[in-house]
Amino acid sequence: MTEVEANGDGEAGVPPPKSETQDSTENNGNSSEPAVSKSALKKQARQQRWEAKKAEKKAAAKEQKKKETERKRKEWEESLASIPEDERTKFIESRISLRKERMEQKTLEKNSKKERLNKAKEQGQNVVVDLQFSHLMTPSEIRSLVQQIMYCYAVNGRCESPAHLWLTGCEGEMDDQLKKIPGFDKWIIEKENKPYIEALQDRKDDLVYLTADSETVLEELDLKKIYIIGGLVDRNRWKGITMEKAQEQGIQTAKLPISNFLKMSSSQVLTVNQVVEILLKFIETRDWKTSFFAVIPQRKRSQADSEGNTDNAVVEEEDEEEREQNDDPLTSKKQCVEEIPSNKLVDGL
Repeated sequence: MTEVEANGDGEAGVPPPKSETQDSTENNGNSSEPAVSKSALKKQARQQRWEAKKAEKKAAAKEQKKKETERKRKEWEESLASIPEDERTKFIESRISLRKERMEQKTLEKNSKKERLNKAKEQGQNVVVDLQFSHLMTPSEIRSLVQQIMYCYAVNGRCESPAHLWLTGCEGEMDDQLKKIPGFDKWIIEKENKPYIEALQDRKDDLVYLTADSETVLEELDLKKIYIIGGLVDRNRWKGITMEKAQEQGIQTAKLPISNFLKMSSSQVLTVNQVVEILLKFIETRDWKTSFFAVIPQRKRSQADSEGNTDNAVVEEEDEEEREQNDDPLTSKKQCVEEIPSNKLVDGL
């Protein structure tokens, strides 16, 4: 049956005109794309402002670097010019020797880091970051999570007793973004495209998903256990998702004993890198209170807790936009992610 026959009127091959009501219904009620909320529009605008500021910051940093290089070159030339010719050679040799010593020290530190991380593969605490939630996140949220992972690896590498980190479920956009990290292919870390339930299927009884929704409080870390952290930014959109996943898979769950030691000024939502750093601090100190106060930012603690523990208080972090700017991965290429913090909210523990 042709379209004309189906509608009963109109010219051949031309559908009848739509009323305003029909057009409005199709555009709003039957549209496959939901209307964008005001909060989403504000978030988009904030993201655009951040992108613009990031571009400006990158250009300014490039220009500043150029000026600094030129300044150092002039200082070097002036230094050489002020030294008698018979002493100039010795001066140059001393500078070369100093640079060589610095390079040797960096090499020693690098080798020591590799040794510690390789030892952790055999004897360290296993910690998994579950990356199977990337399909629930926006591109900017994925980038934020990638930076949190960068910081996790950097902090872990600096520890005297590092954990053995795992990244599981590395697929799609998440995998693409991770591979853009300078030196990622050389990281001493387990990278699995498979989900942890498959990659660690022979150790299912040892899996423990860390989630704030659990009724079990984590009192002590067990080297035989494998602790899983949900890699999900803006978890408020997906409340209870990690707990539900663990229950469906039939694996153990636990939550950090935060409420036993401090009061949170808001929800007990921490970033992936904060959770990893807390675990690393506990491995070092075996003290939850010390670990929490060393890692959880002051802005997330209640006033009473902050005032009562000024010795352990960490400096309050910058506001959201400035923190996002500081998350720029372009600033970390030389350090290969060793000094970049990230503060997007993820799994609540």
